[in-house]
Amino acid sequence: MEGYCDHCGRLASEGDHTACQEARRMEPPRYCAVCRRRMVVQVTPSGWTARCAEHGVLSG
Repeated sequence: MEGYCDHCGRLASEGDHTACQEARRMEPPRYCAVCRRRMVVQVTPSGWTARCAEHGVLSG
């Protein structure tokens, strides 16, 4: 199964994701890399959490 870019939501194998990787250094993920669902993201001074309805919570 192929994954998705967690920044733009496109297939990981589609196009160049260099700009996405650069943006992810400063921003939390917006899309689930497994199912492409838009995640609920909360940013706090100490980090972030991103929740996919299907795959649970990521944090950073």
